[in-house]
Order: sequence, then structure tokens, then C-alpha cells
Amino acid sequence: MFFLPVERLVFTVVVALGVIDAALIALKGVSIDLLGCNVLILTGGFSVALGQYYRLQQRDPGIALAATAAGLFVLFTIAGSIFNYMFLPIHFAPIDDLLVRVDAAFGYHWPEVVGLAARYPWVGTAFYWIYATSLPQMAGIILLLGFSRQARMLHHFLLTGVIGALLAIGVWIFFPTFGAKSLYTLPQSVLDAIPLAVDPAYGAELLRLGRDGVEHLSPANVLGLIGFPSFHIIMACMSVCFVTHQRLVFIPLAVLNALMLPAVLVQGGHHLSDVFGGVAVFGLAFWLAGQVVRQLSEPAVPWPRPFIAPAV
Repeated sequence: MFFLPVERLVFTVVVALGVIDAALIALKGVSIDLLGCNVLILTGGFSVALGQYYRLQQRDPGIALAATAAGLFVLFTIAGSIFNYMFLPIHFAPIDDLLVRVDAAFGYHWPEVVGLAARYPWVGTAFYWIYATSLPQMAGIILLLGFSRQARMLHHFLLTGVIGALLAIGVWIFFPTFGAKSLYTLPQSVLDAIPLAVDPAYGAELLRLGRDGVEHLSPANVLGLIGFPSFHIIMACMSVCFVTHQRLVFIPLAVLNALMLPAVLVQGGHHLSDVFGGVAVFGLAFWLAGQVVRQLSEPAVPWPRPFIAPAV
């Protein structure tokens, strides 16, 4: 493998998580949808291999960067999701009631916010589609930074996502939350008025998982377990902060992710506190990733050192 330093670090994290996942799966006796998982693993692995091939052949550094980062992102997402599920059932009391009290101090009440969106169905529906753009935005930015050969920024972006996800999982393990959608019911009129990406039924399933644990794990039915901090907010911050130098991309993404804030509350069934937590975790992950990239990055060159002719 001809990994650059940050790529090597992320790959090491993925392998370590994979080993831990395998051990916990065996220990807990959880069955796995091998076909579904293997399709995703092969997709990520193929993308990494494609990137490495282009780097080895010295054909296109942009494709090498983009394909490698995209594959690592897919592989980390799989390993991280399974790792998160291995901490079910939860071992600490959820803090949702505490977050409700904090939200109340700001005048926030989730059913009222969703009800308000339902009074203007086009708004609630727009939030539904905006909420669904988070992962496509991640993929698009990886491709944009990779194809434009901005290696350091791409690796900073990738590592921020990895650190942010691990921090969010760590917080959730000790202070589990399932979001406002796990605490409230909504009138049928609201459910009929707008589509909801995450509704009280989703919240009820999260509570069941938190109580009973998971017996079978499949990519087809993996749920977002973490309420606080909101990982959608972490991703929204990433989408904006890593394209500030590209005005044509920055302006629409800034607008889109400004709208992501209310979309996360309405469609994600989140506490208002989850948004604040997401911003805080992003800030810490961004800073930590920057420190690591600064320490690991080699001089800006199109290819790894083995392909650079020695000075004469």
C-alpha cells in the first residue's frame, strides 16, 4: 500500500475497529447480515484499491486522493456503526430528561417545533430533503478536494470526521441519549402533513435497542443511535468549514447547512442541546485533526516519496 501518512492513520483506525467489532460480535453472539456488510466492505475496499492503483501507476494524483479517501470513509462508517451498536444495551441511564430541562430554559419544545413545521407542509417537506443531504455532501466534498489535489485539506476533512465520530460515540456510551423523538408522541394530523425522517416510532425502537440490545445487525436496518451530540450537525459544520476558499461552492453549502439546523431539530427529532453539542464536538475534532495533520503531513507533492527522483 502507498498510503500517505493520514491515510495510513485512518486505515489503522479502521482495522483496529474491525478487530474490536469482530471480538465483540463473537462475545455478544450477535448475528450479522454478511451479504449486506460484505457489499459495503467490498465497495470501500475497491475504492481504496483503485486509489492505490492510480498512485502506484503515477497516473492521476487527484483520482488517487479522492478514491482512497472515499474508500476509507466508507470502511470507517461501517466499522464505526458496528462499534456503536456493540454498546447496546446501554449501561448508563439516558440523560434525555436533563436535556429536556435545558431546552425548556431556552423555550424549546420538540412537538411544538414539529407542529409548526406541519402547519406549512412545504417547509416541513423541504427540511426532510435537506436532512437527507448530509452524507451526499460528505461524498461530494471528498471528491471535490481529492480531484482538485488539495491533499492536506482533504485529510484534515477526513480525520475531522473520524475523530468527531469517535468523540460522539464516546460521549454517547457514558451519557446515552435517544433524542426528543423517544419521549413524545405526535398527533396523527402532524404525521399526515409532512414526511418525517425520524418519528416517535423510530424513537421507540431506539429505546427498545437501548433496553434489550441487538440480536441481528444489518446495514438495511441500522439506526442512528446517538442523540447528543448531533452527528448531522458535525457533518454540517464540516461541509461549510472545508469549502470556505471556494466561493461558488461555499455560498450554496452555507445556505443549505444554515437550513440544516432547523431540519435537524424537526426531521432528526433532536433536542436543542444536541445542536450545541454537535458544534462543540466539531470544534474539538477540527482542532485535534489539524494538529495531527500538521504533524504527519509531508511536503505538498503529487506522489509519495518513493516515486520522487533523488536530487543530484
